[in-house]
Amino acid sequence: MTRPFADLHVAVLMGGLSPEREVSLTSGKGCADALEGQVARVSRVDAGRDIAEVLKALKPDVALNALHGVWGEDGCVQGVLETLQIPYTHSGVLASALAMDKDKSKAVLRAAGVVVPGGGLFDRFEVARRHVIEPPYVVKPNAEGSSVGVYLVPEGANGPVIQVGEPDWTYGDLVMVEPYIPGRELCVAVLGEPTGPRALTVTDITPVKGFYDYEAKYAPGGSIHKLPAEIPPHVFEAALRQAELAHAAMGCRGVSRTDFRYDDINDVLVLLEVNTQPGMTPTSLVPEQAAHLGMGYKDLVRWMVEDASCPR
Repeated sequence: MTRPFADLHVAVLMGGLSPEREVSLTSGKGCADALEGQVARVSRVDAGRDIAEVLKALKPDVALNALHGVWGEDGCVQGVLETLQIPYTHSGVLASALAMDKDKSKAVLRAAGVVVPGGGLFDRFEVARRHVIEPPYVVKPNAEGSSVGVYLVPEGANGPVIQVGEPDWTYGDLVMVEPYIPGRELCVAVLGEPTGPRALTVTDITPVKGFYDYEAKYAPGGSIHKLPAEIPPHVFEAALRQAELAHAAMGCRGVSRTDFRYDDINDVLVLLEVNTQPGMTPTSLVPEQAAHLGMGYKDLVRWMVEDASCPR
């Protein structure tokens, strides 16, 4: 970008078509509000299938992608922005598509030396009929984010997850089944800077009830965040370095968030997934980590816009 920041016209893409639409609207509103007064013009775009025509008419200098989930986070919208040659935030087409596919991203991360869960992809009807691995285990869509459609099957469970075999299941016929990893939920935000990925800190997350599902992530009071996490120093350092390694191995750009489980009984850190479009809501982890290190919400959003580019 050659224009001064104050002269930019920024289109904030929000809403979209995924089950995470409402969260995206909240993220997008926060980002758009933060940009008001910092740039010349902010266009709030509730992104639909006519997004290309809308952007052609708006002619923004930058697109801040605040979409979450399929279509907005899996490389589709990124491809539209590449075609229109509009500089945009977050990761590009390949990294976005790869991170959204849990099976393929696990293969890349494992090859890079990152410890990831076992398990694999199974036909959803088989998973609904029987235990395909020994409980406890977790069943999740292969290509959704924010713990949408996730089920935990506890040890000693009598039956499998019948919900994944029902007609209203809309998350694909192959589902990811992974052994449940006991312990603590950790996350690390990473900023992709010119000198390389920079991890911010480690947050220890305790859901108020159940496990860290969609409600625990986004409902006010759904979880308790402790940062920096009170974990052994070697685990803290490993989480930072593994998050940076994952960001680089996946080819991520801009900001990402890496989620871990730490089995504190056996001292094992396992990377669950990399999120290329982390939330920017009042309960979101990335702005919370940035604020902890002295980067306010407005500063973080400005950094994201200044980092925008095309191709990505």
